[in-house]
Amino acid sequence: ARTAQKTAQKRKRRNSQERIRRPLSGVVGFIVNTRWISLAVLAACVYALYIIGSDDRFYLNVIPVEGASTLDINHIVEESGLAGRHIFAADPQEAADHLSEMDGVVTATVTLHWPNDVLITLREQPPLATWQEGDVAYWIDADGGLSPARSQTIGLLNIISEIPAQTPAPRESPAAGEEAASEETATSEGTDANMDDSAGAAIAFVPQDVLEGALQLRALRPNIEQLYYRPSGGLSYQDGRGWRAYFGTGLDMNQKLAVYETVVAKLLEQGIRPEYISVSNQNKPYYRALP
Repeated sequence: ARTAQKTAQKRKRRNSQERIRRPLSGVVGFIVNTRWISLAVLAACVYALYIIGSDDRFYLNVIPVEGASTLDINHIVEESGLAGRHIFAADPQEAADHLSEMDGVVTATVTLHWPNDVLITLREQPPLATWQEGDVAYWIDADGGLSPARSQTIGLLNIISEIPAQTPAPRESPAAGEEAASEETATSEGTDANMDDSAGAAIAFVPQDVLEGALQLRALRPNIEQLYYRPSGGLSYQDGRGWRAYFGTGLDMNQKLAVYETVVAKLLEQGIRPEYISVSNQNKPYYRALP
């Protein structure tokens, strides 16, 4: 009986230890399995990063540009700083900011899509006219600012900065139907008409009254393709009938054109062929007759 009791106690003790050992072995197994799972996940992440970092499919190698009609596309891509950059290292806002600082660009947007799709969209600032100094052409924007002409633009008004040689001021004849000015006034007006000045330096921008007057003249006379500008006499153009016509500057070209045509009609009626006619001051028009 005593032996049976000892055996029962041993069995009971063994069963108790077994009940404790089983949960512990389960916990240890779970921990070991979780560690291997974590290592597997880490290895997978490292491999994925390696693949992403070394695969050309995640680099911005082809960058399309929309909205660029005059700007060089290669220059746009270069200024964006995106060429050859990894998709994770590309900052579309930073690229758009760089592009917006380019001359002639009004707005710029950059969009990115996984894995390497990028698109640059621009809105260029169209020129209002061209400004020519010698053989160099510039574009004029709405504020009168000048920027190098990036292409040959057909149909734009061309304003030529004209610097004539110094010549003695001629004596002026009064316009038909106008009273002759005094000798002093005539000499002064003649100097203005022949533009005897030495303002030959390149300008930083076109004065607003010059730009407004040029555009208004073009609107009133669409056949005018080319104007000339001298600081002392303003805008002029070569009349197809054989003389130069001076109009000054400002937004009163409509009245000046009316005065001009009246003067032309009276001169032709009298058989006078002018070398030039000036209505820069519409209240005191004058002309110079051909010899």
